[in-house]
Amino acid sequence: MTPPPYVKPGAAAPKVVSTRPPTAEERRRAQRALLRIRVVVQVVGKANTLEGYTHTVSAGGAMLIIPEPLPEGTIVIIENPKAQGKVEARVVRPPQMQMGHEGSLVPVEFTSPSPHFWGIFFPPSVS
Repeated sequence: MTPPPYVKPGAAAPKVVSTRPPTAEERRRAQRALLRIRVVVQVVGKANTLEGYTHTVSAGGAMLIIPEPLPEGTIVIIENPKAQGKVEARVVRPPQMQMGHEGSLVPVEFTSPSPHFWGIFFPPSVS
């Protein structure tokens, strides 16, 4: 195959730059894993706890499925009973109501780095 006429022999082909917007996956700050882990969620300042599951997890937080929606900005303590660990997190966006499912999808982000909380390895992100 011969190179196009605008490329000098022996020179690298020009780099094609995409004009499309980045996908949601490319915009993500951290890798996510689909992982169902039972969690107990304690809203800071309230006595009752909420039992639920993770939908997806990352080194910096998770998408939780819990019976009650929590408003953006709510501070919670997430307990991972299997790993016997707790971490503080903040609800980062309004919850998504799930029709016919177990509850609301509530996105949370850890308030301090806790990359080993879920008990799985997340490779460093490449930016």
